[in-house]
Amino acid sequence: MGSCFSLVAPAAFGEVCILPRHAPFLSKLQPGEIRLETVQNERLIYYVSGGYLEVKNSNVTVLADQMLRSNEIDRESAVDAKANAEQVLKTSAIDSVRDVAKLELLKALAQLRVLEHIEMAKLNGKRK
Repeated sequence: MGSCFSLVAPAAFGEVCILPRHAPFLSKLQPGEIRLETVQNERLIYYVSGGYLEVKNSNVTVLADQMLRSNEIDRESAVDAKANAEQVLKTSAIDSVRDVAKLELLKALAQLRVLEHIEMAKLNGKRK
């Protein structure tokens, strides 16, 4: 992605902000958004499905099953996934099925939050 001034990611223990010359770091990621501010002062927002984040030698690596630019997120699919997961959570008594539904709900909510943040940024004139 190039050079960034900052990166904010959904680490397992909460949001983490990575700045230049950050100490080496490894963390599990939860479903959420990754926010970047490039050295050109551009603000970018991505959805990440979870995975791992590594900071080493002034480089940041994200290993994830899925990472989408905000313009790649399909709102209708995210809304449908949210509704389906909520329905499974209401109706299923099987723990393993409920666990998968909880994860799918977290992913859908994270995608919808990314879209909301992009819309708010556009309204405030902060997004290029």
